Amino acid sequence: MSTAESLPYILPELVLTATILVLFVGDLAVRQKDRLGELALVGVAASLFAVARLSHVDDAYLFNRMIVHDQFAIFFKVVFALATLATIWMSLGSKEVQRTYQGEYYGILLSSALGMYFMAAASNLLMAYLSLEFVSLTSYVLTGSLRHNRRSGEASLKYLIYGGVASGAMIYGMSWIFGLTGNMDYAAINAALANGSANPLALFIAITLTLTGFGYKISAVPFHMWAPDVYTGAPIPVTAFLSVGSKAAGFAMLLRFFYPGLSTLGEAGRWQALGGVDWSQLVLVLCIATMTLGNLAALQQTNVKRLLAYSSIAHAGYMLMGFVVLSDEGLRAVLFYLVTYYLMNIGAFLTVMVVANATGREDIDGFRGLAWRGGSVPAVAMAIFLFSLAGIPPLAGFIGKFYLFAAVIREQYYMLALVAGINSVLSLYYYARIVRAMFLEFPTGTEGTVSLDWSNGALLGVLTVSTVVLGVYWAPVIALADRSVRFLMG
Repeated sequence: MSTAESLPYILPELVLTATILVLFVGDLAVRQKDRLGELALVGVAASLFAVARLSHVDDAYLFNRMIVHDQFAIFFKVVFALATLATIWMSLGSKEVQRTYQGEYYGILLSSALGMYFMAAASNLLMAYLSLEFVSLTSYVLTGSLRHNRRSGEASLKYLIYGGVASGAMIYGMSWIFGLTGNMDYAAINAALANGSANPLALFIAITLTLTGFGYKISAVPFHMWAPDVYTGAPIPVTAFLSVGSKAAGFAMLLRFFYPGLSTLGEAGRWQALGGVDWSQLVLVLCIATMTLGNLAALQQTNVKRLLAYSSIAHAGYMLMGFVVLSDEGLRAVLFYLVTYYLMNIGAFLTVMVVANATGREDIDGFRGLAWRGGSVPAVAMAIFLFSLAGIPPLAGFIGKFYLFAAVIREQYYMLALVAGINSVLSLYYYARIVRAMFLEFPTGTEGTVSLDWSNGALLGVLTVSTVVLGVYWAPVIALADRSVRFLMG
């Protein structure tokens, strides 16, 4: 479609853009800065409504094939909008965010969400790179938004350095792909590779370099080294946003690039790599290394934010299980797991924020006796989120892992399933450490009391109930994931 014909399809992006402009202008005139957060909340909700309205519109290539409108893009836009809504809601009750320039903060947060929308819909190497860079640049600023906090500034700088190196490697790999195929459009790249004209060794180098950028975005080993420091130094709502929204955006672009771009769909929903390069074996190594290192490193952590950072790395490894099996069933499992991961990870970081607001502490000792010093509701909610992250039934995390393991075993990746099972058992140890501190250790009197206001309590209740309900009734979400594994190709 031409530019004019494409405009109705990007109504969600236009709504976000208008909200961003109003936020920056309103920051100059509004005295009560909390109102800006409420405005951002309304803008993202309107964008989510626009996404839902477009879900029944026929698939189409937009802006001369730069981006695509299909069910896959719709699914991820819903995830990004929900992640942004939860982050704004958390930010309204965060003492850290109240010390920032809130107009800039909310404007940049929505700008990052806008970039994620385009990451999910990019069907061209140039658009993919530009949208990823846009999200990265805004993420650097959000990480360093606590301007007088040395830890926040250090985290932002490390994020920028790692991101710059990964971005350079990725665009170099993309330039090789363009040189090998003569095109930047995913469908054209697919057609060129199907003809067998590309040199396999050159294509392997190109894929490896490009995978660097994707691996950095999803915090996969060995491109994970920024995550612990960034998650620890950023404001807690930003950490939650990066752990869910940014990771989901990375997976959206990774899946669309490797499946419609570098693979072809065969019978019974199975995919086959093109160009003579079995890239799934390369990603298999990253998958095992990611989940193993993430869990082993988390065992030694005493800061809960840093522990959850390594946990996030491990969960990237779990999600890569569905990616490497080259089947629609694996893709469906990844999409479903992203929804469950959103609920339990946002909820865990929200509980950390509630404790940090009251006590100023983020370490495990700060959670000691939480259930007995006014924080019984956050303690119960945190236990549910942590056990769900560990994959304990009957919670959402168990169902998510069930579908991942089922996809892996069906394709006879038995060793991968065994390694993932061992890692799940390992993760239970460090999650249980926090639960033990909250319920089985008694406070010493230095931790302080914890209270839960209605705003954070409402969000915590929604996330907790959703995590439990999705563990026993998941049919609508898995049906949505199944419908979303539909790429517009050709």
